[in-house]
Amino acid sequence: MYLLGDQPPYAEKLISTLQRIPEQLLDGLEPCDKLLQLDSVDDLYATISSTRLYLLKTGLLHALIEGKPLFYMQEGDLIGLRQGLNTAPCVYTSDEPLELIPYDREALFKHIHANSQRQEQFTQYILGQAALMSDALAHNKPAEIRPVTGFQHFAPGVELIRQGDEADHVFIITEGHAEAFVEGIKVGDVQKDEIFGAMALFTREKRSATVIASTPTTVMMIPKDQFLALMQSNPRIAHSLIESMARRIDLMNKELTHYKQLAQK
Repeated sequence: MYLLGDQPPYAEKLISTLQRIPEQLLDGLEPCDKLLQLDSVDDLYATISSTRLYLLKTGLLHALIEGKPLFYMQEGDLIGLRQGLNTAPCVYTSDEPLELIPYDREALFKHIHANSQRQEQFTQYILGQAALMSDALAHNKPAEIRPVTGFQHFAPGVELIRQGDEADHVFIITEGHAEAFVEGIKVGDVQKDEIFGAMALFTREKRSATVIASTPTTVMMIPKDQFLALMQSNPRIAHSLIESMARRIDLMNKELTHYKQLAQK
């Protein structure tokens, strides 16, 4: 087994060690059938039995998981350990001729478990391949986005944001409570853990409301570029924001209805 792309420092030595293990595991066990010779294949397991394990004698197999090339198997590797497990399907392809030595799956596992040294070697083989797969996953996973946040503390009566200002941050109240005003009229409350100040980022307009702390309040500030990136990478933030906006619109509608009723009296 060999990873695609750059190899981590430990990988070369580990791969070299792993390549020697299958032959040692199979020592003393007879193949269950004659040598299998294949030309190039688009899907190896469309051609061979999924109830057998195979020692790759010659050739190179590319392994794709969910259509993405992740690693390849080379001479000396044991093929088929993933088959039958509830894992993402692994498709093996090859552009060159292959030679595979077939072994009965059940007979191979009995052979391994009959000897404590082979059990130890098999465990080492599985753990080594798991380590390589984990490394491949880490290299293919996009870097986690961590916003550059800051915290500010506000006394009661102090403005957190002001109507008409430029929008360059999104805010989350971590402690306390605030109230939102438009043209001096209260249009809603901002609770702990609620996201506010995001609307102006999407409309690209100035702040549409003033938010004033009503109790001692601590606010986490997220720069707009970081927040927009988080919206793309973390759907839960988007869901929370939609809930917050929907609640605020509902409150604004109730306030407007209330003032209309007062005006009619």
